[in-house]
Amino acid sequence: MLTIMPRLGWHAMFLVGTLMAAVIVVLTTLSPESEAWKLHRMGSVTTIFKTLFQHMGSFSYLLLVMVVMSCLSHGTQDLYPDFLKSVPSIGSSLVLGMKPLYGIPIIYNIGAITGAVFFGYISERVGRRYAIMMALVLSLAAIPAWAFGGTILVLVVGSYLMQTGVQGAFGVIPAHLNELSPDSVRSLFPGFVYQLGVLIASPAVSIEFLLRDHLGYPLALTIFEVVVIVMLLFIFALGPERRGRSFRAKAG
Repeated sequence: MLTIMPRLGWHAMFLVGTLMAAVIVVLTTLSPESEAWKLHRMGSVTTIFKTLFQHMGSFSYLLLVMVVMSCLSHGTQDLYPDFLKSVPSIGSSLVLGMKPLYGIPIIYNIGAITGAVFFGYISERVGRRYAIMMALVLSLAAIPAWAFGGTILVLVVGSYLMQTGVQGAFGVIPAHLNELSPDSVRSLFPGFVYQLGVLIASPAVSIEFLLRDHLGYPLALTIFEVVVIVMLLFIFALGPERRGRSFRAKAG
């Protein structure tokens, strides 16, 4: 970012990912189909969507999960760099030799990777729901430092812990969605609820902007995320789980 954007502009940053996309295309082309897909594949698009509508209860629950999870993720990430601009006490500081606007996101994205790996591992032992709830509690505890930190150190620690929890919870979601999806539409089902959930949750940032205009950034971020996290704790506490199910076993 520090090399390309100053020379070619922010538009060029979107082209960087095309190289990785090309690698993914090659790897996918060379990879074999999974045995589970071969076992459960359906013969027609009509049958696929018929099966989808036969599981509207599961679909509705997972859609609710993804709507609120998207609010959690985008609500803690999208406006945070703009929030950092509004903290006057960190303007002259450096993080990893860079301006805080660049350095802090690098650190909290390291936290995001760490959280996804750690809570993903934990979920194999304590279950998907409990691992997600543990990650959510970590994010909840990080809010005071994340939103009200007045020094560079507090903001770094708060944002690191916040994204460790947020992406720790999100890192378990793919396995959880797949385990709760019907065998025959496991590709369509989680992908559809995931993207539809993101679409429905898209006004989240606008809601945070509205709160910011009336209450200021720290309170706006806090109120929005406390509500979202508490909702998610109830959703996962009361929701189903099928950890460890075999994708290759025939449904009974």
